[in-house]
Amino acid sequence: MSEHPDYRALFDLTGRVALVVGGGSGIGQASALALAAHGARVAVADVDVATAEATVALITKRRGSASGHHVDVRDTESVDRLVALVQAQERRIDVLVDMPAINIRKRLVDYTDEEFDRVVDLNLKGTFRVARAVGKVMAAQRFGSMILMSSMRGTQVEPGQSIYGSTKAAISLLVKGLASEMAEYNVRVNALAPSIVATAINAVIRENPVWNEALASRTALGRWSRTSEMAGPIVFLASDAASYVTGTTLFADGGWTVVDGRYKPPI
Repeated sequence: MSEHPDYRALFDLTGRVALVVGGGSGIGQASALALAAHGARVAVADVDVATAEATVALITKRRGSASGHHVDVRDTESVDRLVALVQAQERRIDVLVDMPAINIRKRLVDYTDEEFDRVVDLNLKGTFRVARAVGKVMAAQRFGSMILMSSMRGTQVEPGQSIYGSTKAAISLLVKGLASEMAEYNVRVNALAPSIVATAINAVIRENPVWNEALASRTALGRWSRTSEMAGPIVFLASDAASYVTGTTLFADGGWTVVDGRYKPPI
C-alpha cells in the first residue's frame, strides 16, 4: 500500500468475496448488507436457509451481488461443504464474518452437561470449525480478513451468563492465537465484541420496561445498539482501513466496559 493512498478508497471492497455465516438475521444480516454496499460479493449462509435467501433478496434489491447457502456450524461436514462450494463458485474467500451463538441463561450449578455441551459446541467449537475451514482457503491464497464474534460478556458477566461468557472469552483468545499463526500468510484475524444489540431474540427483554432500562442504563451511551451500528466496525475490520489491525477484539459496546457505576460524583 502506498504511503499516501486514496484514503477514500480504504473501505472499498469491490472485487472481494465475503462469507457471512449466520447472515440470515440480526448483526449477521446487517453485516452482509454493509459488505455488499461497499462492493463485496457476499455468500450468505445460515442454518435457516430461508433467512439467508431473504438477506440475499435485500442485497440484490440494492443492486448488490449475493448468494444464499445452508450451513450448520455444529456439523463439520456441513461447514466444509459450504466453504468448498463458495470457493468453487467464487474462486476465493477474502472476508469471513462468523456469527452463530446461543445463550442458555442459567446459574452454573443448575447447568446440565447437555446444556453446557450445546453452548460450547455452537459458540466455541462452531467458530473453530468455520475458522479452520476458511483459514485453509485464506492461507492458500495468502490474503484475507477473518472476523469472529466475541462479546463484552467475555470480560464482564452477571448471574446466568458464566458459560456463555466463557465461550466468548475463549473466542477472544482464539483470535490472538490464530492471528499469530496466520500473519505469515497475510491473513488478519480479529473479533468484534458488542454489548446489548436489539435483535429478535432479545425482544422479550426489551419488552420488559424494567429489564430493558436496567441494561440500557448500564452502557455509557444509555441505550441499546441497532444492528446497523455493528456494520461499521465489521466493514472496518474487513477492509484495508484495518490493514495493520490483527489479533484484537474491538469493543463496540456503547461504553459498557468503561462504566463501573452510575453514580456521578461532583468533580
